[in-house]
Amino acid sequence: MSKKIICLFDVDGTLTMPQQCIDKSLDNYIQNTLRSKFDVAVVGGSDLSKLTRQLGEDVFTKYDYVFAENGLVAYRKEKKIWSKTILSEIGEEKLQDFINFSLHYISQLRLPFKRGNFIEFRTGMINISPVGRNCTIEERNQFYEYDAKHHVREKFIQALKKEFTHLHVTYSIGGQISFDVFPTGWDKTYCLKHVTGYNEIHFFGDKTREGGNDYEIYESDLTVGHRVTDPDDTLKQLETLIKFVDEKSIKQNNI
Repeated sequence: MSKKIICLFDVDGTLTMPQQCIDKSLDNYIQNTLRSKFDVAVVGGSDLSKLTRQLGEDVFTKYDYVFAENGLVAYRKEKKIWSKTILSEIGEEKLQDFINFSLHYISQLRLPFKRGNFIEFRTGMINISPVGRNCTIEERNQFYEYDAKHHVREKFIQALKKEFTHLHVTYSIGGQISFDVFPTGWDKTYCLKHVTGYNEIHFFGDKTREGGNDYEIYESDLTVGHRVTDPDDTLKQLETLIKFVDEKSIKQNNI
């Protein structure tokens, strides 16, 4: 009997370029080739509206599982199967203290430029962008290069850790301009509680180094981790995986 396998994908940097739509060639390969052999799922830190904008309004028919906000909002074949809020976990008073401190910290930053939407309150997390999520694609790229040299996000996180030692939260850098804050244990491994009945869970992500938002699930004992550099690399690794599984199946059948 062949193994039951599911391929679980990060979104930004893995299926799409940051904040962009999935390329048709990769989309077609997943739907027409990969799905003929394996189940497929996506897990992103963003909310559902961003996932559907990047992967298509028909995302629920294209993927067996859709996990928004690390799986705090979970769907199985168009049906919502789970939702949990950061508000119920931390409480309004502590959240306001955290947000107020963050806004004050941002107000003191001197960056090459700033735009709007610095803090985004989501169902299962808070997303903080020192430069503002309303910046253009070109500005995103500029800030990403600036941050690589000056470590703006890393320094911000260190300040938050020092101020809020009593909060049991995790800080995770993802994408180009922001980082996520969520209760400890609410990283992308959270979605794995819903992915059951598989012999192998192959996870594909680009932010797999320590501190990145794919690190915990990439390193999990429950997954087979695949580190990718961009959507083109994801496609190449999928082709390699299918070839490997097919060759292994042929050898087993000939025994």
